[in-house]
Amino acid sequence: MNPMKFQPVLDEIVATLRPQIAQCGQGEHHGKVASYIPALARVDARQFGIALRTCEGEEAGAGDFETPFSIQSVSKLFTLTLAMQRMGDALWERIGREPSGNPFNSLVQLENEQGKPRNPFINAGAIAVADRLVSQAKASGPGADGGNGGNGAKDDILALMASLCGEPIAFDDEVAQSEADTGFRNVALANFMKSFGKIDNDVATVLDTYFHQCALRMSCRQLARAAAFLCRDGAHPIDGQPDVTGERQTRRINALMLTCGTYDAAGDVAFSIGLPCKSGVGGGIVAVVPDTLTLCVWSPALDATGNSLLGMKALELFVARTGLSVF
Repeated sequence: MNPMKFQPVLDEIVATLRPQIAQCGQGEHHGKVASYIPALARVDARQFGIALRTCEGEEAGAGDFETPFSIQSVSKLFTLTLAMQRMGDALWERIGREPSGNPFNSLVQLENEQGKPRNPFINAGAIAVADRLVSQAKASGPGADGGNGGNGAKDDILALMASLCGEPIAFDDEVAQSEADTGFRNVALANFMKSFGKIDNDVATVLDTYFHQCALRMSCRQLARAAAFLCRDGAHPIDGQPDVTGERQTRRINALMLTCGTYDAAGDVAFSIGLPCKSGVGGGIVAVVPDTLTLCVWSPALDATGNSLLGMKALELFVARTGLSVF
């Protein structure tokens, strides 16, 4: 498909879903926002955006695609990328690569596996990745711990996102504080891993990194652009920049997205959509069509698995209309 013809597809998807968008959050069958994070509970569920970026750099968007939102677990895709850049295969000594089949914040599975998270996209795995980033920031030399409240890992995350987008990206401090105030299960996960010797740094510092990465505030357009290295064999989304990841690492990230990127619904998503995806409870989903494009959709109302209800429907419509799939 000619990249210039994607815009009508996105416009059609928004038009098709508009009646359902108006009903989001209005009842049991219309999804609900992530109310367990107070700052997200106030988000208007009746918003919807979709955007894409092709390998050639063409961009298209429809609906509320320029509206920034809390990307939440979509951030795990980028912190994983940063950790793989810096550690390579050594990262996997403490983190697995298998689907969990359990809720993303499960303590039971972590105990059964002696503190080693099943994959980097569940909460325990992302906290373990954050720990690695804190260690790397400390080891990078004088000044690594400067700025951002003494946590150099947060500076590194912001620098990566700004580089990928070509424009400044910021944390939503209200969301980060809201997560810190109510993230008791994440505190338990981090301390549990610490008890098994799987966390090296101060738990409070690691969680500060994790809560802030989840509080990154970005639009669909920015996320589609930032993730575009995944459809370009790791090449930087902006011309003239060095590669973000190598081809081998890029394939591995896409594979993890397909098998683990949508909580415990990954099998259904692979069956119904057939694209590597990473979702977040802020309602965002990033999807990759290798060698073609990256796509981001946002609708805050979630289904029972914690994935965007209309976001998933939009991806199904996109695949049906374009025929783009990895299968």
